Amino acid sequence: MAQTADSEPQIYSYLRVTCGVAIHVACTAFTVFIAVLARPGSSLFSWHPFLMTLAFSLFMTEALLLFSPAASPLRSLPHKTKARWHWVLQCLCAGSAGLGLASISYNKHLNGKPHFSTWHGLTGLVSVGVLALQSTGAVPLLYPALAKRLGLSLAKLKRYHTAAGLVSYLLGSTSLLLGMASLWFTASVRGAAWYLAALGPVLCALVIMNQVTRSYMARKALRP
Repeated sequence: MAQTADSEPQIYSYLRVTCGVAIHVACTAFTVFIAVLARPGSSLFSWHPFLMTLAFSLFMTEALLLFSPAASPLRSLPHKTKARWHWVLQCLCAGSAGLGLASISYNKHLNGKPHFSTWHGLTGLVSVGVLALQSTGAVPLLYPALAKRLGLSLAKLKRYHTAAGLVSYLLGSTSLLLGMASLWFTASVRGAAWYLAALGPVLCALVIMNQVTRSYMARKALRP
């Protein structure tokens, strides 16, 4: 069997590329599905599921996949360029998530309903909070001179940023799944269709977890 330069069977490389393409399709398809279901603009509430899905299913997934050796659409570009686009997508993610949180908060205020009274609501709030902190903490990584001026270690910052990013993404994915158990979602999607829809955020989360784990293992192997 043909093998790659690092003595790995070539079929594994093909499978990772295929999986990467599938995840791009999955996160996009899930976002489009929620957009069709929510019909953003039809009500104040409709913006909440659409914007939160846009944030965590599309923008954040694509932002993390930029660094995937097999699935990155910018694979041939320098790491610095990938980092810039990653930051742009993360800003779009944070903006969408913030607006999604604001829309549901205002909607509950207008209807006199309690705020963050469910696991979905609490997880979503924590997700947006961690995302905001994680995005703010990434600024020194874009400007190494600033990190040096602040006396920060770039190596440690990268590790913390990666770990916080994974936590934020998993929290966001969990919030999406919990939202799919809401009365709004289950009123329209039931049975096998529900499980098929749930595969979107679940598969994306598994692929991102594998990507981050492999990245840590590779860095550890490079250490003397």
